Amino acid sequence: MAVVQSVLKRLPEPVRKIMLKHRELLRFAVVGGICFAVTTAVNYTLKLTILNAHPVTALSVAVIIATIVSYILNREWSFHTRGGRERHHEAALFFLISGIGVALNSTPLFVSRYVFDLMVPNVSLVTQEVADFFSGMILGTLVAMVFRWWAFKKWVFPEAGVRGRTTKTGRTLHAVEDDEDRRAA
Repeated sequence: MAVVQSVLKRLPEPVRKIMLKHRELLRFAVVGGICFAVTTAVNYTLKLTILNAHPVTALSVAVIIATIVSYILNREWSFHTRGGRERHHEAALFFLISGIGVALNSTPLFVSRYVFDLMVPNVSLVTQEVADFFSGMILGTLVAMVFRWWAFKKWVFPEAGVRGRTTKTGRTLHAVEDDEDRRAA
């Protein structure tokens, strides 16, 4: 990819080596950033409109929508060379693990709202919203992200280097792109 090669050329050598070594984790983080934006947008759209009285439900729906986006992006980009399972098993495991991730993501918000009572009328609306954002969007997302990274590599995409389209020379297209990235570095 020309964009990736261009970015790699501009990075200092030590950073470039780290990025190349941990490219799968970096891709996972980029997908996470995209899904964080999707979650935030959907969560606040629902929370400020039809699910105003149900913030945990709004967050859960937002995370489920982002999870669907996450599956597509992780399968086709972050873990594009990993596999080892039939697609329906892979998808079932991905969504099972993501379901656990939804529960992990929602737990800090639930605790903030219903254990610590950080909601109107006990606190101001500003305090409630800051607590909701920190507990649900920041803390919950971080906990779920760490769990998903570990679980996806362990169970959903367990084998490295088993997937990828092949070129006329028999090499996977992703291997060719990876070699081009290394040469650009």
